[in-house]
Amino acid sequence: MSGSLNTIRKIREALEARPGEIERLKSEGRKVVGWINYNIPEELILALDLIPLRLGKGGDDRLVELGSRWISTKNCVFVRELVGLFAENEDPYIAASDLVAVDATCMQIFRAGEIVQYYFKKPVVILGVPRSFATPEGAEYFRHEVGHFAERLEDFAGRKITREALTESVALLGAIRSALDEIYTWQAADGALISWRETLEVVQAGNVLDRRRYLSLLHELVSELQEKQATDEIVDDREEARIFLSGSIVPPGDRKIVGILEELGARIVGDDLWSGLAPQLGVEVAEPTIAGIADAYLGRVPHGALPYLDLASDRRIANLKDLVDRFKAHAVVYHTLRYCDPYTFKGNETKIVLSEEGIPFLELHTEYSGSDYEAIRTRAEAFVELVRNRNLLEV
Repeated sequence: MSGSLNTIRKIREALEARPGEIERLKSEGRKVVGWINYNIPEELILALDLIPLRLGKGGDDRLVELGSRWISTKNCVFVRELVGLFAENEDPYIAASDLVAVDATCMQIFRAGEIVQYYFKKPVVILGVPRSFATPEGAEYFRHEVGHFAERLEDFAGRKITREALTESVALLGAIRSALDEIYTWQAADGALISWRETLEVVQAGNVLDRRRYLSLLHELVSELQEKQATDEIVDDREEARIFLSGSIVPPGDRKIVGILEELGARIVGDDLWSGLAPQLGVEVAEPTIAGIADAYLGRVPHGALPYLDLASDRRIANLKDLVDRFKAHAVVYHTLRYCDPYTFKGNETKIVLSEEGIPFLELHTEYSGSDYEAIRTRAEAFVELVRNRNLLEV
């Protein structure tokens, strides 16, 4: 099974070595940009020979409590833990960040960026994001903001973005996204050699690893999967509950919902999380320019924090349905963090759309403490059993 994959071990070893590697690079004069959220164009950071690190963890109630001393408890636990990480300043990637880049897709994270700059004295650059990517005015605003963001990065780096460097960074990130998309296909296959949990681990390793080294490891992983590919043996999966995970962020360190589903014998086969597959989809850069980068991000799957009222043309909903079909999921578990208002509000509309498609749907509302563990487990257990029984009836 998946535990025998040698490349997974190499990725874990690379993660262990990464903090020391960054420390060495900084001593040689390299600068680090820690970024938070969804719409930060890493292409621009890489084109300036800066080191990009995607910041944020989850699952630690102690850091949530610490962050709550600086930001309102009416913010979601991910945001409070993020602030707690900056307050403690012991995370190697937080400590290493010379500049923090935040996009205003999620307004709670935008507020966290203000807190980081005001209280913890980290220089912060904000990328403005329109509430609608679908209008001409919104698109024009975002192009302007990406241009301004690029200028701020250039000032920080002390150099200009060249077309050659941007061409290279676009190609690099495009190859990474393509490899991750292929690995997601592998994890959803019958008799999969890699699990969804390991796939998410691989995706999130890319938050901090050197991007060229990361691409090399991804190619190595794909090659290893091809070499170990099982024979075309018929797999009896009638009793298997194939679950698609959607909703709020599941960052590194937060495996509560995942652990409960796996404990119950369900198999997660895909996701549209902004900490998982979603950022890898639909980024098509037509030309390696700053405007081209902006247009590519305008065209990809929109973040759930952005308001959109027309369900018939909502690309987020369309993408969700396409992925459920692609990964042959039997049901959707929609996970929302307490006070993650955009995803909570969209839970019911998502349920309505999926119900019309005959797709079972369960919303689990939680946070990082263990106080609701048994209640969530009971609801999830009943749902998984329902999905299994439904599968058997349809045979």
